[in-house]
Amino acid sequence: MLLAIASIQNWHLHQMDVSNAFLNGDLEEVVYMELPEGLREKPEYKGKVCKLKKSLYGLKQASRMWYAKLTESLLAKGFKQSKSDYSIFLTEITGNLVVVIVYVDDILVGSPSLEAVNSVKKLLGSLFKMKDLGEMKYFLGLEINRTAAGIHVSQRKYCIELLKEAGFDECKPAKTPSSVKQVLSAADGESYLNIQNFKHLLGQLQYLNSTRPDITFAVQQLCQFQDSPTTVHLKALHRVFRYLKNSPGQGVFYSSKAAIQLTGYSDSDWATCPDTRRSLIGFCVFLGTSLISWKAKKQSTVSRSSSEAEYRALALLSCEIQWLVRLLSDFGITHSHPAVVYCDSQSAIHIARNPVFHERTKHIEVDCHVIRERLESGLIDLHHVSTNYQLADVFTKSLGIDRFNFLMSKLGVSGRYSPACGGVMENMTNPDGAAAACTSNALKNKELLL
Repeated sequence: MLLAIASIQNWHLHQMDVSNAFLNGDLEEVVYMELPEGLREKPEYKGKVCKLKKSLYGLKQASRMWYAKLTESLLAKGFKQSKSDYSIFLTEITGNLVVVIVYVDDILVGSPSLEAVNSVKKLLGSLFKMKDLGEMKYFLGLEINRTAAGIHVSQRKYCIELLKEAGFDECKPAKTPSSVKQVLSAADGESYLNIQNFKHLLGQLQYLNSTRPDITFAVQQLCQFQDSPTTVHLKALHRVFRYLKNSPGQGVFYSSKAAIQLTGYSDSDWATCPDTRRSLIGFCVFLGTSLISWKAKKQSTVSRSSSEAEYRALALLSCEIQWLVRLLSDFGITHSHPAVVYCDSQSAIHIARNPVFHERTKHIEVDCHVIRERLESGLIDLHHVSTNYQLADVFTKSLGIDRFNFLMSKLGVSGRYSPACGGVMENMTNPDGAAAACTSNALKNKELLL
């Protein structure tokens, strides 16, 4: 959300790092520590321990006490803590909103005013020992590239390191992350004994999903079997790595010309799980043309019909949109128009709009009917969309190459790097210009080889 707003409204984004963050925390509990080896051997310290006054790295309380110390310090300086996300702090300097986002010891500062950003950075430096890392370029493994056209976010370095670790840095690339014909089941194949390795690689893919909505469905499917994987599941995991080899620099693009308008797509695949017969929910939310939220999740209960499954997907999406509207409000943006929500199920839309369908809906939990309240309050505006243009389709099922690439282009997923060019495609806003530049570089490389 912050990156999308920064791109649209031309915000300044800077990052900082806290030196020895956990050592700033004040302990409330009494905690003792064994003496270090050097002191333990001396006779005068025999049988003695240390009583800690400050938290140390390795303590269970360390992260909590550091967060409490940071929150207390910022609130004392006039910051307000967001109720939508407690890791966000906001203040106003000379009429300009300043947003501070904290992830443990990594801090982002964003504002329309560069002077306000520098003022907050100076304040943070007076409170704690900080490292000023300048403009946001590499944050928590996210590579941020900013141009006049917008912001491109990827995890290329992380992806390449992951491919090397998994042994797929020289594999044959795949064009899609999962096979169209394959439906994973717990009974498929023989047991894979190295469970820890499977979990480790899958966990790294989950973090990569932060900028790669193209692997969301494949990773969600594999996560169901991480406690007891089989050789079939391992093969499906290898397919994801082969796909990543095809485009390690792919990420999400946030256009600077997007509008401040929330749009959502929800979809479900009824009874898709062969083991539990539960349906799969998928949704995505855009701010203008910028993809800011997406999810693939298996439903917690069995749906009696495809309409019910779609209806539950709509309810989940409406809750996500309500949270995003509150988050926009924290960023000083009023979302005056209803969020436009698209669904490809006419029956689910009728159920949401008409509470008369008693026989079809009397078994559905009350919390699912939240979609009706959101419609009546004007938070969302529900529309039907053809299945051919259902963008959330990519989060609920495996797709063929043409369909998959079409949806990825609509989601704003693109690669800033071209293997054929051997470098960066600078002209991302002009595909013809980018292709011409790629061809030109390829010819130059060929001449050098000759």
